Amino acid sequence: MNKINKRDFGSLPSGEAIHLYTLRNASGLEVAITNYGGRIVSIQTPDREGKLADIVLGFDDLAGYTGKNPYFGAIVGRYANRIANAEFRLDGVRYKLSRNNGSSSLHGGAVGFDRKVWDAKEISSSGGPALELTYRSQDGEEGYPGTLNVTVVYSLSDDNQLRIDFEGTTDRSTVLNLTNHSYFNLSGNAGSRIEDHVATIHAAEFTPVSQDVVPTGELRSVADTPFDFRKPTPIGARINAADQQLQYGEGYDHNFVLNRTGGTALAAHVIHPGSGRVLEVLTTQPGVQFYTGNHLDGNVKGKGGAVYGPRSAFCLETQHFPNSPNQPNFPTTELKPGERYHETTIFKFSVAR
Repeated sequence: MNKINKRDFGSLPSGEAIHLYTLRNASGLEVAITNYGGRIVSIQTPDREGKLADIVLGFDDLAGYTGKNPYFGAIVGRYANRIANAEFRLDGVRYKLSRNNGSSSLHGGAVGFDRKVWDAKEISSSGGPALELTYRSQDGEEGYPGTLNVTVVYSLSDDNQLRIDFEGTTDRSTVLNLTNHSYFNLSGNAGSRIEDHVATIHAAEFTPVSQDVVPTGELRSVADTPFDFRKPTPIGARINAADQQLQYGEGYDHNFVLNRTGGTALAAHVIHPGSGRVLEVLTTQPGVQFYTGNHLDGNVKGKGGAVYGPRSAFCLETQHFPNSPNQPNFPTTELKPGERYHETTIFKFSVAR
C-alpha cells in the first residue's frame, strides 16, 4: 500500500524535533527523507535476485548529518556548485557571498539549504506517495538578494521513479540553482568502490575547469577525451588517465552539457553489473555534475559503521552550470519577481537481468 510513514529522527541542539519520512510504493521500493536539509537518507532497491539494499550513502541518525559531511542526500541551494570569488553582479549591483571552498562559494555558502529545517507535509499525488518540503530564505541569506520561497516535492511512483520537483519565487531579482546531492553506490555495499559501475552520460560537451574546479566558460567536446561517456563505459576505465582536467578534479568532478531540446530528457544511465541494479536520471536541467567521490577520505563513518573511502560513491547532480552568474554565455540562472522557477529531476530504478 502506498503511504508515508513519519517517525522521530532526533533533535537539534535548539531542541527542534526533526523527522524521517519513508515513502513506499506497491513494488516494495522505499525512500526515506528527513526534513533536515530535505535529505534523502536511504533508498532501498532490489537486485536481480530480489534482495533489497540501500544504495545511497548517509548516516543512521541525525547527528551524522548535523556534523561535517559532504552534503549527503541534501537539497542544495541557493546555488548548487561553485560561484567564483564568492561574488556576482546582477542588475549592476555586486553581491558578495560567503566563501566556503577556497575563494569560491560552494553549494549555497556556509549555511546552505542542506542545513535548514524544512516544513514538511504529505500531499495528494496521482503519481504515488508525495512529500512536500517548503523553506523561506530571507533576503540577504548567505549574501543572496531577495526573499525566496522554495518548494520541493518528492514523489514515488509504482514504476520505481523518484520524482523531485523544485519550485521557487522571489520578491527581488536573484539567482537560483537547486539540486539533490545524493551519493549512489548501486552495489548496496557502501564500503566498496564504484569504478566497476558502467555509466552513460548523454552529453557531447562538458565545461572544463581551472585549478580551483570552477568552469572557465569554455564548452569542450568530450570526443577523444576521458569525458566521453556517450557509450556505456566503466567509471574506472579512464579515471586515472594523464589528463589535466582529471588532475584538477582528482577524478571526475565536472559539469556535462546535456543533449536536450526541452522537456524532461534522459541525462544518464548507470548499471552495476554485479547486482544488476540500474539508475536512470532524467531532468529538465541543462547540465549534470558527475562526481566520483574523490574527496571521501575514509574519515567519515556512515550507516552501520561503513567507512566511506575515495570513490565509494558517485553523484549525478542535475543543475544549471556552475558559476553561471559570472558567465553570460552559460544558460541564465536569474529569477525575477513574477517568475516561477520550476525544474524536475527523476531517479528511475530498475534491474538488468
